[in-house]
Amino acid sequence: MTDRPPSGPLILVVDDEEANRLALERILVREGYDVRHAEDGRQAMQRLREERPALVLTDLKMPGMDGLELMRAARAVEPELEVVLLTAFGTVETAVEAMKEGAFDFLTKPLKRAEILRTVRKALDKHHLVVENRALREELARAVPGEIIGRSAAMRTLLEEARQVAGAQASVLLSGESGTGKGLLARWIHRVSPRRERPMISVNCGAIPEALLESELFGYEAGAFTGARGRKEGRFDLAQGSTLFLDEVTELTLALQVKLLRVLQDGEYERIGGTRTLRTDARILAATNRDPEKAVAEGRLREDLYYRLNVIRLELPPLRQRRDDIPLLARHFLALHAERNRKTIAGLSDDALEALSSWSWPGNVRELENAIERAVVLARGEQIELTDLPPVLRQARQRSGLLSFAPGTPLKVVERAMIESTLEQCGGDKALAASLLGITARTIYRREAEWRGDEDVEPSGG
Repeated sequence: MTDRPPSGPLILVVDDEEANRLALERILVREGYDVRHAEDGRQAMQRLREERPALVLTDLKMPGMDGLELMRAARAVEPELEVVLLTAFGTVETAVEAMKEGAFDFLTKPLKRAEILRTVRKALDKHHLVVENRALREELARAVPGEIIGRSAAMRTLLEEARQVAGAQASVLLSGESGTGKGLLARWIHRVSPRRERPMISVNCGAIPEALLESELFGYEAGAFTGARGRKEGRFDLAQGSTLFLDEVTELTLALQVKLLRVLQDGEYERIGGTRTLRTDARILAATNRDPEKAVAEGRLREDLYYRLNVIRLELPPLRQRRDDIPLLARHFLALHAERNRKTIAGLSDDALEALSSWSWPGNVRELENAIERAVVLARGEQIELTDLPPVLRQARQRSGLLSFAPGTPLKVVERAMIESTLEQCGGDKALAASLLGITARTIYRREAEWRGDEDVEPSGG
């Protein structure tokens, strides 16, 4: 075995012929993988228990425990392990049996370098996805209802700051793009604060007509205006001893901003039509998807009110800056909407998850939830496929598959990348790939032989 430090995912090569093991190792190590050997099933199981590889490449025909038996035993120990079977005596029946037993793939000798590497990459991608999905499921299972879902560095920092300010009386301004979860963060701050025994009171300042917003906030006395037959308590009354969340606070009229400023400064207000000064101890959380400094400069937000609201500022990052959270959020919304729609959906395909992770999400978390809800409704299988996602995501995924090269890239490099990428898209079908590229299949075989040089694994034994 080559003496070099681990450099990539661990792969276990099992073959009773040493020449085959070394040839495979040479190919894999050059691609940055860490490789271990085993000469039979017994030694392979020992190495598997000691080192936990991500992938096993095993010969099918071996003395004692054959490849299929090894695969069954290995997956009993490590269910997430991927296994690729190799043989010089391949038949359709054997391949079908291997795939039914759970093999990732079945390759026939003589093995070709490009084919080996393509299969290894796909198998390791699947292993990574399975392991990540398990971790996401475990994390979601531990989540408390109402908990903010996120494990990215940006969200961890934000929640640490939010927890620090939750117990204070000071006003907090939550800013960030639309759909980033400002309302959810406000509820989370209230839930971990000393005021959590009383319900949080919320007002969307941009959704209530201007003529009604003042009475919603401050209430009114009987006879204050036509139709005011009795007293009505406002949101400041209802938020006594609790938290008042003012969403889209920059949409308040300047006249209402003056009244809100008085409450923040002195804790005092009057109901419409009333003469008695009332006091409130409501803790104010405010939110805006506008740039508050720009709103002040444009005259939409009073500067003195801004400083009163902005005692503590928490900026919610857009989803494109917390991509580590996309798989976790997608799984959360998948479980939520599958239950609501009474559907059984196990997860997301590799292509679907990659499309979700690579999209820019201008609508942030809200857009992601809408995309997952749509996919759940349209899904016909046991998992969300790329075709279930909104067209804009599918189109972006297709565009991301385009190759690009820097000026001066050697033509041999360009040609190889084009051929290997097309083969990847065609599932290894050389005739189809050749047809798409406008060349003959013989040209592809010849090019692969040139790239491979002496790196083919010659058939030997099983």
